[in-house]
Amino acid sequence: MKKIVNSAVTRRTFLGGSAAAAMLGLAACGGSGSSSSSSSSSTGTEGGGALTVGSAYSPSSYDPANCSSAFCLSANSNVMEGLYNIDFTNYSVISGLAAGEPTEVDANTYEVTLRDGAKFSDGTDVTADDVVFSFGRATADGGMYVSFLTMFDSIEKKDDKTVTVKVNIPNFSLLKERLAIIKVMPASLSTDDAASKPVGSGPWMYNEMSDTYVVLKPNPNYNGEFPAKDNELRIESLSDTTARTTAQSEGTTLISESIPPESIDQLEAAGVDVDQVEGFGTRFIMFNVKKAPWNDVKVRQAIMYALNTDQMITNAFSGLASVATSYLPSTFTNYHKASVVYEYDADKAKSLLSEAGVTPGSIVLRTTDNAQVVAMGTQAQQDLQALGFTVELTSDKSAATYAAIDQADESWDILIAPGDPSCFGGDTDLLLNWWFGDNVWMKTRCAWNTSEEWKTLNQKMSDALAASAADQQNLWNECFDILAENVTLYPVLQVITPTGSWRSNASPKGEKVSSNFKGIGTTGVQLAGVNTITA
Repeated sequence: MKKIVNSAVTRRTFLGGSAAAAMLGLAACGGSGSSSSSSSSSTGTEGGGALTVGSAYSPSSYDPANCSSAFCLSANSNVMEGLYNIDFTNYSVISGLAAGEPTEVDANTYEVTLRDGAKFSDGTDVTADDVVFSFGRATADGGMYVSFLTMFDSIEKKDDKTVTVKVNIPNFSLLKERLAIIKVMPASLSTDDAASKPVGSGPWMYNEMSDTYVVLKPNPNYNGEFPAKDNELRIESLSDTTARTTAQSEGTTLISESIPPESIDQLEAAGVDVDQVEGFGTRFIMFNVKKAPWNDVKVRQAIMYALNTDQMITNAFSGLASVATSYLPSTFTNYHKASVVYEYDADKAKSLLSEAGVTPGSIVLRTTDNAQVVAMGTQAQQDLQALGFTVELTSDKSAATYAAIDQADESWDILIAPGDPSCFGGDTDLLLNWWFGDNVWMKTRCAWNTSEEWKTLNQKMSDALAASAADQQNLWNECFDILAENVTLYPVLQVITPTGSWRSNASPKGEKVSSNFKGIGTTGVQLAGVNTITA
């Protein structure tokens, strides 16, 4: 299966010596062995400080078996390990809990052995029972990750340090990548504890939790390749763009995700390095197809044409975004320009509404509290009101927004939100499955899973996963066209992500981070082999 190789997409590094380091925003992370030590060109006292990071999101559930919170995914990636982890600079596999490569028993069966001496932060040994338990939780009905893991028939204990993995796709080429999704936790960990303060075997462990920040300390029992290099890792929830910019300019944070585009010049003038990287990060729209008129494809298409995306790009992103021409950004290897591309055309929007026989009425447009998305929502409200709709705009934190959507069909009509499933990996099947697999998005939120179009899409996705070369690409192209034509959940904009760091210069507080840190093309930052330096 093809992977992303364009350097503009994959230029990423990681945090605190963790192989699966800070994913701030909906962006997973890992780290390569070569990045596990600080740059020798750095000056001053290295390590032993406190890494401080500003996140654009708020915490909710940390449960490693179901976590989709941007903030919590970042923190968990420092605490939890899979059998394998992902290096998101190139989506390759790196060291995790496995002692080495899987041993092939036959085309559908593999064995994986745990590394010697692996322990959780509570001091207990990591065993095969814990791996089996974690697989069971990750694949339980209703779980967030179920559609990523359908190729696994079972993971069973062979002995205390070995598990047997059975797959239903012979010679499955992405075995290690998909095993990396399953974060291993103690079998004794309760669901409540997993959600509030999970225990892992990674280089960091949870120390202090709150609604606005989390503090991690080094795991004294960690014996892997990427030990923590500082005394503390503190992630602050700074969803307000002014607060996030101020914290970075004053040196309260050494690294900040999602720098507001309008603040880039200000921060660079102050000495902050700002990396601008294009990745999979999207700002998507989702329709409540469970009710009229959103069950009519012409109405959904009308809304897409009604959105003044050029104005959104100018006002909300200062030009650091582009109109989606496919489900994948054009920089991705498997990109295919979709059969339908939505550019602003108010006349076409009105014509489609007329063809559908729809008279615009009152609707609820929801957004999460991401500042760029809120600005997009304001623009969308104006655009839809120009079509004749009366639009109630409601913005809230991600957890509250999705809780409302999950619990009441009448609480919303249209959602605009940020998303980036490349936090779990970079293969096209995974990126499709996050939203369009047999999961909560299609069953509960968008609820498109009863349609013939969705069934056709999923059959093509399944066929593509087992196909190769041109056949695989052709099937994915058909998938991209189905998504664009039906537009039930679809990217509106694909964005460039600016990440700020005190790297080349010391902050006003006399600190910086090691020079091997770079920003990433997601709604967050990744750091491994990165530590503080007292200038």
